[in-house]
Amino acid sequence: MGASDPGDDDPNADGDGPSDDEVVQTAAEAAEQVVFSRFGRSDVSDVDISVNFEDGILEVDVYIEADGDADPEQVADDAALAAQGAVDDLFDEP
Repeated sequence: MGASDPGDDDPNADGDGPSDDEVVQTAAEAAEQVVFSRFGRSDVSDVDISVNFEDGILEVDVYIEADGDADPEQVADDAALAAQGAVDDLFDEP
């Protein structure tokens, strides 16, 4: 099978909503903002934000290894929720 162009199977490619790439980018940026609002960049030794949007289903996984006052697991959960909220807002835009 050959590679397909972005948007070939994108149900939103006709302009009715955001593209899959835009959804993924929005979610990743929102999650990253939460992580670095709670931890200084120098406090974070590892962060992995994985976003998948396929067939209208958003999956966000956030892993953080960091020193600081905040609980990395709680921040990861909050970052994933923020990502989902940002995507919800993206779809609500006129």
